[in-house]
Amino acid sequence: METRLREFLGHLKTYQFQLKHLTVLLAALLLFQIVVSFLHKASLSKLLDHTQEWYQQDSAERLANLTTTSLELLLETHSIKQRADENEIRKMVQWLDIILSQQLLSQNVKEICVLVRIDTTIAAIDDGRVMYEYMFEDLRRLPPSTVRHQEAIDLYRSLAAQFRKDEQIHTVVQSKQTFHVFVPFVPRGEFVGAVYVRTAPDFSFITQEIITSYDQTAVTFSALILFGLLAMFYISTYTLGARDEAQRQLFEKEKEHLAGLITHQKEMLFTKRIYHTHHKAEKIMGFIREDLRIMEAKNIEEIRHRVMKYSSFIARVIYDMKWYDPPMQTYRGPLFETDLNETLRFLIHNVFRRVSGDGERVRFQLELCEKLPKVQVNEFVAWEAFEPIIQNSMEHAARSDVVITIRSSFDPARGEIRIAIQDNGMGIGEDLLELDERGVKKVFQESASTKALSNQHSGYGCYIAHEIATQRCGWQLDAANDPAGGAIFTFIIPARA
Repeated sequence: METRLREFLGHLKTYQFQLKHLTVLLAALLLFQIVVSFLHKASLSKLLDHTQEWYQQDSAERLANLTTTSLELLLETHSIKQRADENEIRKMVQWLDIILSQQLLSQNVKEICVLVRIDTTIAAIDDGRVMYEYMFEDLRRLPPSTVRHQEAIDLYRSLAAQFRKDEQIHTVVQSKQTFHVFVPFVPRGEFVGAVYVRTAPDFSFITQEIITSYDQTAVTFSALILFGLLAMFYISTYTLGARDEAQRQLFEKEKEHLAGLITHQKEMLFTKRIYHTHHKAEKIMGFIREDLRIMEAKNIEEIRHRVMKYSSFIARVIYDMKWYDPPMQTYRGPLFETDLNETLRFLIHNVFRRVSGDGERVRFQLELCEKLPKVQVNEFVAWEAFEPIIQNSMEHAARSDVVITIRSSFDPARGEIRIAIQDNGMGIGEDLLELDERGVKKVFQESASTKALSNQHSGYGCYIAHEIATQRCGWQLDAANDPAGGAIFTFIIPARA
């Protein structure tokens, strides 16, 4: 027996971690069950209270209405024109007393009387003899009642005008338990006053029984859930060990696979970016050699300025080739004050026109806003963003007379700069203007090309321009087709970006 107990305890220790989790689960379940039970109980109590109030008021009004109807029917049986003998008068008074006093035998009825107006005062009648003399003998000096009905008189006085106007039952609820009911008293079709009944019905014992029954049900339900979970845990424990070990090994393999895949993708992207930047650097180095060859005394300042720009761009390219993800402050920040118009002019005049020449195949039109504010972005990072888009406009047009229009504008109200690069080429395929699951147009995806014939190095220019503009500079870049023909790439730049 002791050996089996030790084995059981040892087996239980194997699942100590799961037991801790089960404890938390049970505690959470208990807490949730208490909260749900409390909320349900409060909701049920509220429903029962509203139902009880409605039923109490309805019962009180029914009782008062029945009493009023009995009085009116009894009074209508007696003719006001014929002189009744003493025997009839005694019977009538006895019947009135029975109606007025019979309701007081009920446990819930606390007060009953008939409220009538005599001249400018309101009097309360709770005696059959006084009621008979008031109705049939025109008694105007009523003897004092044995019960003080001052509260009823005060309430009726406050309701008298509206009560006489609509002749409807009025109920005043006091402390949710006491109901003051006023029923129009209209014997023989003539409004006389009101029958007042004060009741205090008590149905709290019914509510208490329902709440007690609900508490018992909630406890039983919680106990069943608890034992059910314990049984489920006991049964599932035998299968969790092997499953967890298999999942752990699977996750380790998947982790190694994903790590290798991510590393490979980073290397591929870095290789493509090096190729892209190397190609641009090679072109700029050619410009530098050409400028040094043609440098003379008369153009030395112009060439010096140009070579300084070229060399700074080469330095930027080399920096990009060294780092996969350079620090953000090397892209943008308050240290930079870049004139985008000047950057665009330099690109067109000293890069693209040197490549395309001054022939008729490619013509550039600059429509630049001179009020463009400076932006806090590295000039050569902006160069890297603009250059692939302009190059794309030159190469994808598929015509001999390409016109590339570059416009800059500034909206002070929005604090927004727009740089539009437009060509008169064949435009962008509609499939490339569709959005992917990230909300990015496919033309900006890697390996997506706007060229009719793509090769292994196509489709990277728009991608890298979009990455630089959106991820590094904090701009927006959009692509669309001009209805008149050609494509439009628009950079949207915050004025202080």
